[in-house]
Amino acid sequence: MRIAVIGAGSWGTAVSWLLGGKGHDVSWWSREPEIAEHVNAEHKNPLYLPDVQLSEKVVASSDFERVLSGAEAVVMVTPSVGARETAEHMKPFLGSDTPVVILSKGVEGGSNMLMTEVLTDVLGNKSRVAGLSGPNHAEEVSRGIPSATVVAAYDPAVGELFQDIFMTSFFRVYTNPDVVGVELCGASKNVVAIAAGMCDGLGYGDNTKATLMTRGLAEMTRLGKKLGANPMTYMGLAGMGDLIVTCTSRHSRNRGFGESVAKGGSLAEYTERTHMVVEGAVACVTVDELATREGLELPITRQVRAVLYDGVPVREGEQALLGREAKDELHGLGLVDD
Repeated sequence: MRIAVIGAGSWGTAVSWLLGGKGHDVSWWSREPEIAEHVNAEHKNPLYLPDVQLSEKVVASSDFERVLSGAEAVVMVTPSVGARETAEHMKPFLGSDTPVVILSKGVEGGSNMLMTEVLTDVLGNKSRVAGLSGPNHAEEVSRGIPSATVVAAYDPAVGELFQDIFMTSFFRVYTNPDVVGVELCGASKNVVAIAAGMCDGLGYGDNTKATLMTRGLAEMTRLGKKLGANPMTYMGLAGMGDLIVTCTSRHSRNRGFGESVAKGGSLAEYTERTHMVVEGAVACVTVDELATREGLELPITRQVRAVLYDGVPVREGEQALLGREAKDELHGLGLVDD
């Protein structure tokens, strides 16, 4: 197939490597013309995953019309904060029924829309939109290390299409009709990962991180259930799977950022040093606002937001969590009387 990949960061590089390696004709959009030129000349991304050798079937450009012309499917891998703007640039050159899958993880500020909802709002035709999420660090996918992911689509046929497009012997792809659950997992687990990184930065051990992750998962599930997600989605790859890898991996920018904050670092400093977008730094605000709208309390999310934007010291946020009233472990999940 002819597939357009939109976004030339680490994940975009890994995806282009994977799809090109499968024999797809990949037309790859980069915001920076110099990256596109280097890819076409050297078959490598000079800024992200520069050691990854791309197939000659991967051709890059900073021109949306050129990239999208003749595309049979589109893979969006831009940061969530730019999803709407990117979709608006794509719209004039995209067929009305061309399938689009978005790999960005987040909730849009202001509208509180999920990424597939943003695409539907801009591009129309909800049935052709899907989301992909799971424990998929680009650094490992691009090396062919065995991994798995989930595609959630409004139309089962679209989910199966992207399942077939991405599936390889080392990258297993499952489908899940729970679009809301899969997308919310992707957004909210990044916030928990920042908190897990703060645990590392404070020098705590495995007990603390396991507690934080487990209570974070419960917090994530409460929000999902309120918004109509299937709670079992949170036990799968997009939920527990992605939470584990994002909270523990050395590749995790959200975990790494949290560790940096606990040691006195800032978002600006971390972004400048890594050239990475920390999705959880945005999601702690948007997910908290979504929960507030629904009348829910997400204590970990609220304290991460307070530390990052309200000047609350990490130790003070820690004490706010440890000093909370004791409750039943399963409260808010509809399994016990709250």
